[in-house]
Amino acid sequence: MTNRSALVWVIDDDRSIRWVLEKALLRAGMTPRCLASADNVHALLEREPPDVIITDIRMPGTSGIELLELIHSKAPAIPVIVITAHTDLNSAVASYRGGAFEYLPKPFDIDEAVALVRRALEQRLRRPALREPTSMKPPEIIGEAPAMQEVFRAIGRLSNAHFSVLISGESGTGKELVARALHVHSPRANQPFVVINMAAVPRELLESELFGHERGAFTGALAQRKGRFEQADGGTLFLDEIGDMPAELQTRLLRVLADGCFYRIGGHEQIQTNVRVIAATNQDLEERVKQGRFREDLFHRLNVIRINLPPLRERREDMRALLAYFLGRSAEELGVDGKELTADAEAVLCRLPWPGNVRQLENACRWLTVMAPGEIVRLEDLPPELRASEITTDAAREWENSLRNAARACLDRGESQIMKDLSARFERVLIEAALNHTSGRKQDAALRLGLGRNTLTRKLKELGLPDTP
Repeated sequence: MTNRSALVWVIDDDRSIRWVLEKALLRAGMTPRCLASADNVHALLEREPPDVIITDIRMPGTSGIELLELIHSKAPAIPVIVITAHTDLNSAVASYRGGAFEYLPKPFDIDEAVALVRRALEQRLRRPALREPTSMKPPEIIGEAPAMQEVFRAIGRLSNAHFSVLISGESGTGKELVARALHVHSPRANQPFVVINMAAVPRELLESELFGHERGAFTGALAQRKGRFEQADGGTLFLDEIGDMPAELQTRLLRVLADGCFYRIGGHEQIQTNVRVIAATNQDLEERVKQGRFREDLFHRLNVIRINLPPLRERREDMRALLAYFLGRSAEELGVDGKELTADAEAVLCRLPWPGNVRQLENACRWLTVMAPGEIVRLEDLPPELRASEITTDAAREWENSLRNAARACLDRGESQIMKDLSARFERVLIEAALNHTSGRKQDAALRLGLGRNTLTRKLKELGLPDTP
């Protein structure tokens, strides 16, 4: 392709479509070859295979789907762009399942069609350079950032211990992954690792889930059932979202942690268990203790060793490795070729705040693996909500820089009471924007600002702004 223009086959029984695409491809510096059917494609592939194929999906004789099957078996490296006037779900699904590079419904924008051909050519050129899949076992936890290295050190230091561990961190930071690593790298590694999420089990069933029950202990208890503590005997019990544990069960848990004994619901036989408990929470347990919503003695029983997991925004050093890992794993799960990010797309993804942390990043990589056309992911291929988030982040960064410059200018001029002046200007801008957004409705504006209506009225007076009805 470096010594000649790209050869593009256009296969469509509609003469006008062939004519329009032929002229557009010629203007773009490519060599089109137009075919009214796909019946002789097998022989043509042997003599002069194209760089890209554009094909209709429904034609007399060999259909576009049958052509896709042929290309997939004989020349899988050739990207195929499917165009069709039949914009139904079955056509779209059949195209993508057949390995189509992209699906373009008629009528289409001719510039969009040419742009798709260019992208397909770029993928064809870059395919040899794409990383080969590796059979190496992926790392348990990815983390070059200093905060993650501290987590690794803690796991290593605890490798010979049986102490209880409390893992804290925002949702989606990988607390269960750390709990599993603590188990795997412990003397209990060959014993059960049992998980229970306190927030996911209905309150009335949680006691039975933890401690089990005897037959006939309550309506519906048709047989004896072992709880999670018995199931985890000799191993590790991971209590996720421990902050949501009901108060009455906190007392029972404290007793088990203290002496390793408990009774099943409706039982009279004391059961001894040897379990290492690892708990996790995304809540401030110290604050819940102060509020009387979590037992202080239980907190200290669980908080023998504390591991704090950093949010993704505080471990930017890991972003590129995490993106590569999740894109590769998503492709492996789906049995498709892996995606590769352009420098611009990767830079944007690395800058985003990711409030959902690693879980949100993993889901975004799955979305890109399924939805992004081709193997090269560009900036415009990112999910709309991520592009919007980038715009918001840029706007916030611009505003912060403006505030910083304003503060420096005030300091350079030797002004005093800078905080008071800039705060008043800041509040004025926010209130005016909120009132404008709500068409002057103070109640709605106050709600959006997180203020009480009376507070908003007072600030309007203090800032000399008109008090709307």
